[in-house]
Amino acid sequence: MHVFIIVPQNRPGTLASALEGIAQRGVNVITGGGAASGDSGAIAIQTNDDEGTRAALQASGVPFREVEAVAAWLDDRPGTLADAARRLGNAGVNIEALFPIGMESGKVGILFAVDNASAAGAALGELTGSAKAAAG
Repeated sequence: MHVFIIVPQNRPGTLASALEGIAQRGVNVITGGGAASGDSGAIAIQTNDDEGTRAALQASGVPFREVEAVAAWLDDRPGTLADAARRLGNAGVNIEALFPIGMESGKVGILFAVDNASAAGAALGELTGSAKAAAG
């Protein structure tokens, strides 16, 4: 599972052009998020087709990078995101992006885009997998 971090110029239409190229290939953006600051920004997206997304972004000329991702299901209460981030930090895993992927069975799904998915999965342990499995 991958996340694409797009780094467009912060001006009207730049992101739209990159996303239109993805859509024209029949690729669906499942989730994403981002922010701009000054002249640039970063938008992280997950799609249903890594190869198609990669090809579309390469054709668009918009700078991007591809990062591995790990999903975790956290209890819907204060502190659980901080706890998950601390687990990753203690394991030496850098979080490149994160965003919600759903809610189910009292759990909030978070997709972590990270520099080391294997270490992230080990650090998050029982939090990875489905919401129902995490609910125990």
